[in-house]
Amino acid sequence: MIADYRSGATVYELGDRFGIERRTVSNILHRHSVPMRRRGLSPDEFDHAIHLYNLGLSLARVGDHLGVNHTTVLNKLRERGIPTRDTQGRPRIEAGDPQ
Repeated sequence: MIADYRSGATVYELGDRFGIERRTVSNILHRHSVPMRRRGLSPDEFDHAIHLYNLGLSLARVGDHLGVNHTTVLNKLRERGIPTRDTQGRPRIEAGDPQ
């Protein structure tokens, strides 16, 4: 697993390969002092993420499709001021927003 990660495999790919959660992969790598890569979204990937999200995919599905965590997608959407939906598909109301 460590060699595969060092060769470029993502924690998501390794999780799928070994049938474990990506957090478990991260924990194993951390215990072995393997430096972690942080993966964000390129501008093209972000444009694709917006497109998929606007088609109705959830943050989790968009993240899975692009190989990142759903919070990465959510944070990028928020950075750009793109409205998001709650888990029922309704517009998300942020703290401090008028109701």
